[in-house]
Amino acid sequence: MKTEEERANERPFRALCIDGGGMRGIYTAAFLDRLLHQYAVIRGVEALDLGKGFDLISGTSTGAILGCAAAIGRPMSEVVRLYEENGRDIFPHRIKEGIVSPVYRILEGFIGNRFIKWGDKALRRALDEQLRDVTMKDVYDRRGISLSIPTVSMESHRPWVFKKTKRSGVRDDNYRLADVCLASSAAPIYRSLAAIKNPDQGTNNYRIFADGGLWANNPVLVALIDALACSAENREIEIFSIGNVARPAGEQIIPKHIHRSMADWQFGAAIGPLAIDAQERAYDDMARFLAGQFTKLGRKVTHVRIPQQRVAATMMQYLSLDESRKRALKALINQGHEDADLVKSLCDRPDHPEGKMIHALLNEIPPMSKAGIPMEFFNEGLPRTGSEVSAA
Repeated sequence: MKTEEERANERPFRALCIDGGGMRGIYTAAFLDRLLHQYAVIRGVEALDLGKGFDLISGTSTGAILGCAAAIGRPMSEVVRLYEENGRDIFPHRIKEGIVSPVYRILEGFIGNRFIKWGDKALRRALDEQLRDVTMKDVYDRRGISLSIPTVSMESHRPWVFKKTKRSGVRDDNYRLADVCLASSAAPIYRSLAAIKNPDQGTNNYRIFADGGLWANNPVLVALIDALACSAENREIEIFSIGNVARPAGEQIIPKHIHRSMADWQFGAAIGPLAIDAQERAYDDMARFLAGQFTKLGRKVTHVRIPQQRVAATMMQYLSLDESRKRALKALINQGHEDADLVKSLCDRPDHPEGKMIHALLNEIPPMSKAGIPMEFFNEGLPRTGSEVSAA
C-alpha cells in the first residue's frame, strides 16, 4: 500500500501565490469566493477548502492575510467581510491625489500620527479575531501546508521570509499567523511598522518589520524557490499566482515634465502603485522564463497567472491602496465576481491551456463545510492532514 507521501508525489506540487495591494485584497477575496462557490455547486459539496488544494502558500501584505486565512481553512467570504467591516478603521484617512491630502497627513504626523496608530490597532484586532493564536507550525503539522510570507527586517534592511516548510527548520515555528501578517503588511506611509514579539525567548524582545511588498509584492519567485527546495526531485511543479485588479498602468510623460518633486510624487504615496505594477510584471516574466528553462532541463515547472480583465476607467477612482469607502469596496467586490465568471468561462474551454489547469485544480481541491475548518481543530491533540481535515 502506498504511503500518503507517495500518493502526493503522483500529482504536481502546487503553490499558490497572492500579491499585495492594500484594500484591493477585497477584490482577490471576492474573486476566489465566487470561483470556489461555482465549483462547489458543480461538484455538489458545501464549499471547497482552498488551502488544502496546495502544498505551499506564499502571500505578501494583503496577500499574506488571504493566504493565511486559506491555510487555516477559513472561507473567502469571511475575508471579504473582514475588509468590509474593518477597512475604514484600518485606513481611517485616505491619501487623495493632489497636494492637500498628503500635506495634511504630514502635518498630522507632527501631532501624534493618530491615523496610523488607529489603523495599526484596528488591523491587529481584525487579524487576532480571524487567525487567533494559530502558529506557522500549527498549519504545517495540522494541515500539511507550507507557508512563505515575505517581509523586511528593519534591523538590517534585508528581505525576510517567515517560513515553515519541509526544509525551513524551526526558526519561525512559533510565530502567530496574525503577527506574521501584520509584519508583511506594514506598508510605509500607509501603516505603522510592525513590532513583533519573539515567541521563543521568554522576554519582551521585539523585532521590527516593514511590508514585504517593498521587495516581493508579487511573491512568485519566493514560491518557486521553496517549491524546488521542498518537492521531490522529479515531481512536477505548478504555481498559480493571482493579483488584485488588473488596473490600467503607465503614463505618457513629455520631457519637460520629468523633473518631479516630492510634492509631485505625493510625498511618496504615488511610489507604491508604481512599484506594485513594475514588480507584478517583472516577477511574472522571470517566473515564466525560469519555468521554461527548468522544463527544458527535465524538471517540468508551470507558472499560471490567473487571468483578469482590464477594469473600466470608472474603477480607477477606487484603486488606491488605502481606499476603504463603502462604494469602492462594493465596486471591487463586483469586479472580483465578474473576473471569476470570466475565468470560469475559460475553464469550460478544453482548448485553453491555463483554463484546463485551473479547472483541474478546482476539481481536486478537497471539500469542507460552508463554515470552514473549526478553530478548535488546531487545539486538538494528534496532528491530522488530508481528508480527515476536510471532514472536521
